[in-house]
Amino acid sequence: MTAPTQLIIVTGRSGSGKSQVLNTLEDNGFYTVDNLPASLIPDLVDKVNQNNDVFRGIAVGIDARNSRSEIARFGTIVELLKQLKIQVRIIFLDASTEILMTRFSETRRRHPLSGDSQALRESLQEELILLEQLSTLADLRVDTSTTTVHELRSLVKEKIASAENETRLNLTLQSFGFKHGVPNDSDFVFDVRCLPNPHWDEGLRAFSGRDIQVVNFLKDEPMVKAMLEDISQLAERWIPEYEGENRAYFTISIGCTGGKHRSVYLAEALARRLLEQHPNLVVRHRERHRWTSKPS
Repeated sequence: MTAPTQLIIVTGRSGSGKSQVLNTLEDNGFYTVDNLPASLIPDLVDKVNQNNDVFRGIAVGIDARNSRSEIARFGTIVELLKQLKIQVRIIFLDASTEILMTRFSETRRRHPLSGDSQALRESLQEELILLEQLSTLADLRVDTSTTTVHELRSLVKEKIASAENETRLNLTLQSFGFKHGVPNDSDFVFDVRCLPNPHWDEGLRAFSGRDIQVVNFLKDEPMVKAMLEDISQLAERWIPEYEGENRAYFTISIGCTGGKHRSVYLAEALARRLLEQHPNLVVRHRERHRWTSKPS
C-alpha cells in the first residue's frame, strides 16, 4: 500500500462544522467521504491510493451516524493505519451545547440521535459521550462556538499547509475574552485578568493589544513583564515534551475580560519569543470581530 500525502479524519458533534471542513478539504484537492463506516477506512485508503497522483490526500467524516460498534473500533483502526505508515490526523470539532441547539433550530434539521422521546439537548449530551474516544485521540480540537464559516475555512487551510510544510509541532497562540466563554480547543489556558487593564483608560479603549498605544501602556508594567516571562518559561519547558509525544498540534489560549487588550498583547509578545523554535506558529485573536473601530 502506498501511503497518501495525508489522511485527515474529521469528527465531532453534529452542527459543529464538520461539513464545512470537509468541503474546504475537497476544495483543496482532497478526496472526501462523509459518514463512512469506520471499519471501511483502510479499504478506502487502499482504493484511493491507486490514483494517488490525482489527490492531495484523503478526508473522511466520522460522527454519531456510525454505529456504536464502529466507533468502539475506531482506536484499533487508527493504530492499524499508522502501522501501515499512513500519516493520520484527527480533527475534532465542537461548540457549546447552547450554540449547537441554536444552529439546529435555525436549520430545522433533525439530530441523528433524536428519537420521538428524546429532546435535542439530551441527544447532544449523548453524542458527546458517544464520541469521547474520538475526542481523546484528536490531534486538533476546534471550538467553533464563535467561529464564522470563513474563519473556519481559513483555519483548516492554515493547518493543512503547516502539516505539509513541516513535520514539527504546529503551535497556535490564541487570545480570547472570558466574557465570551473559554475555548475548549486549548491545551494550556492562562487567565491574565489580574493585569492592569487599558480598557479603563478612555484614550486606549478603542485600540487593541496590537496597537502601539496599548503596547506602550503594557510593555513596561512589572506585572505584565512577569506574566510574559512566566508563560514563556512554562511554554519553552513543556512544549518540547508534548512534541516528543508526536503531537501534531498544540494550542495556548490567553484570556482577559474582553479579549481585546491584555490577552492580545501577550499572545503577540509570546509569539515573538517562540517563533524561532516553532516556525509553524499561528496567532489567532478569537474576539477580533468584536473590536470596535479605532478613533480617527
